[in-house]
Amino acid sequence: MHPYLAIARDAILERLTHKNLIDHETLLKNHPELASPGATFVTLTRQGQLRGCIGSLIAHRPLLDDLINNARAAAFEDPRFAPLDLSEWPQIEIEVSLLNQPQPLSYESIEDLKTTIRPGVDGVILHYRGHQATFLPQVWDELPDFDHFFGHLCQKAGLPANCLLFHPDLYTYQVTKITNNTHHKDR
Repeated sequence: MHPYLAIARDAILERLTHKNLIDHETLLKNHPELASPGATFVTLTRQGQLRGCIGSLIAHRPLLDDLINNARAAAFEDPRFAPLDLSEWPQIEIEVSLLNQPQPLSYESIEDLKTTIRPGVDGVILHYRGHQATFLPQVWDELPDFDHFFGHLCQKAGLPANCLLFHPDLYTYQVTKITNNTHHKDR
Protein backbone atom coordinates (compact mmCIF):
# COMPACT_ATOMS: atom_id res chain seq x y z
CA MET A 1 0.00 0.00 0.00
CA HIS A 2 1.29 3.46 -0.88
CA PRO A 3 2.39 5.29 2.30
CA TYR A 4 -0.01 8.18 1.66
CA LEU A 5 -2.95 5.78 1.49
CA ALA A 6 -1.72 4.11 4.68
CA ILE A 7 -1.57 7.49 6.44
CA ALA A 8 -5.13 8.33 5.35
CA ARG A 9 -6.34 4.87 6.42
CA ASP A 10 -4.61 5.06 9.79
CA ALA A 11 -5.88 8.60 10.44
CA ILE A 12 -9.45 7.37 10.02
CA LEU A 13 -8.84 4.16 11.98
CA GLU A 14 -7.34 6.12 14.88
CA ARG A 15 -10.63 7.98 15.22
CA LEU A 16 -12.75 4.82 14.77
CA THR A 17 -10.76 2.62 17.19
CA HIS A 18 -9.35 5.24 19.60
CA LYS A 19 -5.86 3.75 19.12
CA ASN A 20 -2.65 5.56 18.17
CA LEU A 21 -1.53 4.20 14.80
CA ILE A 22 0.45 7.06 13.22
CA ASP A 23 4.11 7.45 14.17
CA HIS A 24 4.83 10.99 12.95
CA GLU A 25 8.57 10.82 13.69
CA THR A 26 9.14 7.61 11.73
CA LEU A 27 6.99 8.76 8.82
CA LEU A 28 8.88 12.04 8.53
CA LYS A 29 12.22 10.20 8.75
CA ASN A 30 11.25 7.70 6.02
CA HIS A 31 9.36 10.21 3.84
CA PRO A 32 10.92 13.68 4.32
CA GLU A 33 8.62 15.17 1.65
CA LEU A 34 5.79 14.83 4.18
CA ALA A 35 7.27 17.79 6.09
CA SER A 36 6.90 20.11 3.06
CA PRO A 37 3.66 21.98 2.40
CA GLY A 38 1.20 19.99 0.33
CA ALA A 39 -2.42 20.14 -0.79
CA THR A 40 -4.48 16.95 -0.87
CA PHE A 41 -8.00 15.75 -1.34
CA VAL A 42 -9.09 12.51 0.29
CA THR A 43 -12.04 10.76 -1.34
CA LEU A 44 -13.88 7.87 0.28
CA THR A 45 -16.19 5.57 -1.64
CA ARG A 46 -18.39 2.71 -0.53
CA GLN A 47 -19.52 0.20 -3.15
CA GLY A 48 -18.55 2.65 -5.87
CA GLN A 49 -20.56 5.52 -4.39
CA LEU A 50 -19.10 8.70 -2.92
CA ARG A 51 -18.96 8.50 0.89
CA GLY A 52 -16.91 11.61 1.65
CA CYS A 53 -14.51 14.00 -0.02
CA ILE A 54 -12.64 16.84 1.66
CA GLY A 55 -9.43 18.57 0.72
CA SER A 56 -7.20 21.58 0.43
CA LEU A 57 -6.84 23.61 -2.76
CA ILE A 58 -3.67 25.39 -1.67
CA ALA A 59 -0.69 23.95 0.21
CA HIS A 60 -0.85 25.66 3.60
CA ARG A 61 0.50 23.05 6.04
CA PRO A 62 2.88 20.06 5.99
CA LEU A 63 1.72 17.29 3.66
CA LEU A 64 1.51 14.83 6.58
CA ASP A 65 -0.86 17.11 8.50
CA ASP A 66 -2.90 17.81 5.37
CA LEU A 67 -3.34 14.09 4.68
CA ILE A 68 -4.35 13.30 8.27
CA ASN A 69 -6.76 16.21 8.59
CA ASN A 70 -8.41 15.71 5.21
CA ALA A 71 -8.79 11.95 5.70
CA ARG A 72 -10.54 12.52 9.02
CA ALA A 73 -12.64 15.34 7.61
CA ALA A 74 -13.74 13.18 4.64
CA ALA A 75 -14.74 10.39 7.03
CA PHE A 76 -16.35 12.38 9.80
CA GLU A 77 -17.05 15.98 8.73
CA ASP A 78 -18.32 15.97 5.13
CA PRO A 79 -21.68 17.74 5.59
CA ARG A 80 -23.27 15.62 2.85
CA PHE A 81 -22.90 12.43 4.89
CA ALA A 82 -23.29 11.10 8.42
CA PRO A 83 -19.96 10.45 10.14
CA LEU A 84 -18.36 7.17 9.10
CA ASP A 85 -19.26 4.22 11.31
CA LEU A 86 -16.95 1.32 12.15
CA SER A 87 -19.44 -1.11 10.59
CA GLU A 88 -18.91 0.59 7.19
CA TRP A 89 -15.12 0.51 7.38
CA PRO A 90 -14.54 -2.85 5.60
CA GLN A 91 -16.34 -1.50 2.49
CA ILE A 92 -14.53 1.86 2.32
CA GLU A 93 -12.07 2.59 -0.48
CA ILE A 94 -9.67 5.51 -0.14
CA GLU A 95 -8.23 7.71 -2.86
CA VAL A 96 -5.66 10.44 -2.24
CA SER A 97 -5.16 13.24 -4.76
CA LEU A 98 -2.07 15.44 -4.52
CA LEU A 99 -2.78 18.81 -6.10
CA ASN A 100 -0.35 21.07 -7.85
CA GLN A 101 -0.63 24.86 -7.52
CA PRO A 102 -3.87 26.12 -9.17
CA GLN A 103 -3.30 28.49 -12.10
CA PRO A 104 -5.68 31.21 -13.31
CA LEU A 105 -7.38 30.31 -16.58
CA SER A 106 -7.91 33.11 -19.07
CA TYR A 107 -10.78 32.74 -21.49
CA GLU A 108 -12.73 35.13 -23.69
CA SER A 109 -15.97 33.19 -24.08
CA ILE A 110 -17.60 29.85 -23.31
CA GLU A 111 -16.57 28.66 -26.77
CA ASP A 112 -12.98 29.68 -26.02
CA LEU A 113 -13.16 27.85 -22.70
CA LYS A 114 -14.35 24.69 -24.46
CA THR A 115 -11.14 24.67 -26.52
CA THR A 116 -8.89 25.55 -23.57
CA ILE A 117 -10.08 23.23 -20.80
CA ARG A 118 -8.75 19.66 -20.84
CA PRO A 119 -11.48 17.19 -19.77
CA GLY A 120 -10.11 14.39 -17.63
CA VAL A 121 -6.90 16.32 -17.00
CA ASP A 122 -7.85 19.65 -15.44
CA GLY A 123 -9.42 20.10 -12.06
CA VAL A 124 -11.37 23.34 -11.98
CA ILE A 125 -11.98 25.95 -9.31
CA LEU A 126 -14.86 28.32 -10.06
CA HIS A 127 -15.11 31.61 -8.17
CA TYR A 128 -17.80 34.26 -8.57
CA ARG A 129 -18.90 36.96 -6.12
CA GLY A 130 -18.10 35.03 -2.96
CA HIS A 131 -19.25 31.67 -4.33
CA GLN A 132 -16.66 28.98 -4.92
CA ALA A 133 -16.55 25.30 -5.80
CA THR A 134 -14.12 22.82 -7.28
CA PHE A 135 -14.22 19.54 -9.14
CA LEU A 136 -11.19 17.26 -9.19
CA PRO A 137 -10.12 15.99 -12.62
CA GLN A 138 -11.69 12.63 -11.71
CA VAL A 139 -15.16 14.22 -11.87
CA TRP A 140 -14.82 14.31 -15.66
CA ASP A 141 -15.26 10.49 -15.49
CA GLU A 142 -18.78 11.02 -14.12
CA LEU A 143 -19.58 14.22 -16.04
CA PRO A 144 -17.63 13.96 -19.32
CA ASP A 145 -19.82 16.48 -21.14
CA PHE A 146 -18.54 20.09 -20.85
CA ASP A 147 -22.00 21.58 -20.27
CA HIS A 148 -22.94 19.03 -17.57
CA PHE A 149 -19.56 19.36 -15.86
CA PHE A 150 -19.76 23.13 -15.61
CA GLY A 151 -23.50 23.14 -14.90
CA HIS A 152 -22.94 20.91 -11.87
CA LEU A 153 -19.88 22.92 -10.82
CA CYS A 154 -21.91 26.14 -10.94
CA GLN A 155 -24.65 24.53 -8.85
CA LYS A 156 -22.12 23.17 -6.36
CA ALA A 157 -20.99 26.79 -5.90
CA GLY A 158 -24.59 27.80 -5.19
CA LEU A 159 -25.00 29.52 -8.55
CA PRO A 160 -27.34 28.89 -11.48
CA ALA A 161 -26.26 26.06 -13.81
CA ASN A 162 -25.56 28.62 -16.54
CA CYS A 163 -23.16 30.69 -14.41
CA LEU A 164 -20.47 30.60 -17.11
CA LEU A 165 -22.53 33.35 -18.76
CA PHE A 166 -21.37 35.61 -15.88
CA HIS A 167 -17.71 34.93 -16.78
CA PRO A 168 -16.60 33.65 -13.34
CA ASP A 169 -12.94 33.43 -12.41
CA LEU A 170 -11.59 29.96 -13.19
CA TYR A 171 -8.44 28.22 -12.05
CA THR A 172 -7.14 24.84 -13.16
CA TYR A 173 -4.90 22.32 -11.45
CA GLN A 174 -3.80 18.76 -12.00
CA VAL A 175 -3.47 15.93 -9.52
CA THR A 176 -1.36 12.91 -8.82
CA LYS A 177 -3.93 10.29 -7.88
CA ILE A 178 -3.07 7.48 -5.46
CA THR A 179 -5.49 4.60 -5.02
CA ASN A 180 -5.38 0.85 -4.34
CA ASN A 181 -1.65 0.32 -4.86
CA THR A 182 -1.66 2.41 -8.02
CA HIS A 183 0.04 5.74 -8.43
CA HIS A 184 -0.22 7.81 -11.57
CA LYS A 185 -0.25 11.42 -12.58
CA ASP A 186 -3.26 12.81 -14.39
CA ARG A 187 -1.79 15.07 -17.04
